[in-house]
Amino acid sequence: MVDTKTQYLKIKDQVDAAIQEVIDSTQFIQGEVVRKFEEEISAYVGCKYAVGCASGTDALQICLMAIGLKPGDEVITTPFTFAATAETIALLGGVPVYADIDGKTYNIDTDKIEAKISNKTKAIIPVHLYGQPAEMDMILSLAEKYNLYVIEDSAQALGAKYKDKKVCNIGHLGAISFYPSKNLGAFGDGGMITTNDETLAERVRMICNHGSKTKYFHEILGVNSRLDSIQAAVLRVKLKYLDSYNNSRRLAADRYNKRLSQYLETPYVLPHVRHIFHQYSVKVDRRDEMKKYLSSFGIPTMIYYPVPLHLQKAYSFNYGKGDFPVSEKVSGEIISLPMHSELTDEQIDFISDKIIDFIRGN
Repeated sequence: MVDTKTQYLKIKDQVDAAIQEVIDSTQFIQGEVVRKFEEEISAYVGCKYAVGCASGTDALQICLMAIGLKPGDEVITTPFTFAATAETIALLGGVPVYADIDGKTYNIDTDKIEAKISNKTKAIIPVHLYGQPAEMDMILSLAEKYNLYVIEDSAQALGAKYKDKKVCNIGHLGAISFYPSKNLGAFGDGGMITTNDETLAERVRMICNHGSKTKYFHEILGVNSRLDSIQAAVLRVKLKYLDSYNNSRRLAADRYNKRLSQYLETPYVLPHVRHIFHQYSVKVDRRDEMKKYLSSFGIPTMIYYPVPLHLQKAYSFNYGKGDFPVSEKVSGEIISLPMHSELTDEQIDFISDKIIDFIRGN
């Protein structure tokens, strides 16, 4: 699904040298390399502040802690996403309130958000799923109308753009994941929080460090969540290539589209966004049969996500089958094909040929 080894080999000398510099410095936690990487992410995204943390999941949780989420507060989000989006809300005693998705983009349907807003609503978390930004104008308008925070779940979308702005520079806070398979992936786990609000940035930095600005003096409740220096060093090297990686994914998506669009439903891209294709996901009948067929030729596929959150035991929150029909329908049809910056035309054609053979019944 993702060829991280070939990607590494192309920049091996730079990555190895960066790692060795950290080892030589022995600044393994909160070293200078982390500070520099935070500055580079801030500049890349276009925001004022960026704070490293231990994972994308931690980034979401720390964003919610920074806005003061209290037990019983509600956060509106999508049921068609990775569990971490709802998990972090629930861990803090908040209540995920789901709004169904748009059947073409798979992102939260902005027409269904306002009806979910109550006097308990604290925030909206749009997920930029698969690398395509959610419709942020409507979300920001609703947030302003009802005095809500907007936290962008950008775990899959670093480098994507909504109109003239990059994700993580649109809402009040942005959460980034550097999990190894991401478009900008570390050699382990890592995350980042972005904001243009100085007060929120200070709270985020304190929360990441046990609620402390000065060692051993703790002003607020915090956690231990820091981006380690070796991961930051790797990511600094790879950040220089992120736009190139994203462009390669977009070219791969274009080739998939040309080969497959007459046979199945290929990804719909909004005209005013820059989709960076963390996943290339299509909808097909007989999905599970096709998955098995492709596997017989050594072609990996994944299903993101087979069960929407409102039908998951841990995250159902009194919802049930039929409450979000679009999410339920998509979860039964969606399948993701190999997508990464190292895909060759020959590989894409091989995968496409086998899909076409399956659909034609050969």
